[in-house]
Amino acid sequence: MESEIGISCLQCSSDGITMLSSSSEIPYFGEFTQITLCCDNCGWKHTDFIPSDGELPGYCSLILDSPQKMEARVVRSSSCTVRLPELDLEVIPGGSSSGFVTNVEGLINRFEDAIGTIVRGSLEGPSKESGDAIQLLERLSRVKSGNEVVTVELLDPRGRSQIIHDQANQRQLDEKEMQELPTGVDIPISDLPS
Repeated sequence: MESEIGISCLQCSSDGITMLSSSSEIPYFGEFTQITLCCDNCGWKHTDFIPSDGELPGYCSLILDSPQKMEARVVRSSSCTVRLPELDLEVIPGGSSSGFVTNVEGLINRFEDAIGTIVRGSLEGPSKESGDAIQLLERLSRVKSGNEVVTVELLDPRGRSQIIHDQANQRQLDEKEMQELPTGVDIPISDLPS
């Protein structure tokens, strides 16, 4: 379903944001609604996933100790913090954070892409930062091949994110964790499809 909603674009402030919504089902995750907001003026886009079930602030983790776990499905909402604590890597929600559905390998690829940008941006030649970034890329490659064990963690104060795997650990976030976590931008959506 497509409709124009009465909010201004968060990037360029023009009126007339378009909202696309569709409901479908992800196996083992359940029914959800995907909401995408778009600005025709500047091209800004925001996507999020809203599960049909109740949303409790959630923590989900999976120990990546085999290449087969790279295939585990990941649903990440725009309010989710993603961590690889053993590598001291973290992505927090921000103003342009969007939700997505991928697998663990795709999640690691996103980390690799971001770190690769740092390496390519080292115009002055090798530096400590670019050397550290190259080491992280090597470690992420070992994780994907099953030669280094790390944990992937999803922390979502809105409870819209999940790792779908029979060995994933899930629990509700406690008050302290919720207070420490950013949620990204709150998009006011009053016209959700029923």
